[in-house]
Amino acid sequence: MVLMGGQSSRMGTDKSALNYHGKPQVEYLFDLLRSKLPKSFVSVRKGQSVGFTDHVIEDSLDTKGPINGIISAMRAHPDKSWLVLAVDLPFVTEQTIDHLIKNRDQTALGTSLATQETGLPEPLIAIWEAHARPVLEEFHIEHDMRCPRKFMMNHEVHLAHPQDDQELYNANNPDEYEFAKSLIQ
Repeated sequence: MVLMGGQSSRMGTDKSALNYHGKPQVEYLFDLLRSKLPKSFVSVRKGQSVGFTDHVIEDSLDTKGPINGIISAMRAHPDKSWLVLAVDLPFVTEQTIDHLIKNRDQTALGTSLATQETGLPEPLIAIWEAHARPVLEEFHIEHDMRCPRKFMMNHEVHLAHPQDDQELYNANNPDEYEFAKSLIQ
């Protein structure tokens, strides 16, 4: 599932519409996911639309942040695990997704890529297992927690390292977008 429900306030324009690879980023990531997982979705905030697919899951919680999209997807399809990608990851490739899937540990609450430099989990390029949902919901409610990284740092998740930390680079503002674009083209 591609997470695109954010406000893109730091970027000043919708990050899902940014073009790094000849098409809007949300379409690029959705196409990558769909090539590996035919039942792929896009996570959107309430009232947000996607023009290229009807495989959409709308946020169902009264909270902000990517945790809303993850829990909403888990509630919509409680027996499914979720591979999630944030829309602001310009360097994700087919190999990135293959590496994540290959390193999946279904016994953990999730599998996340983590930077080699810091070792911190990147929960928005991760697989969230179906059995993580009650633990995630409880953590969210008890701690008013909207940060999925804090959840992963406090629970049993499997970490895998990408071949290049650049695959985990987030472009959140115009300078970061221009930097990423200059490296891709």
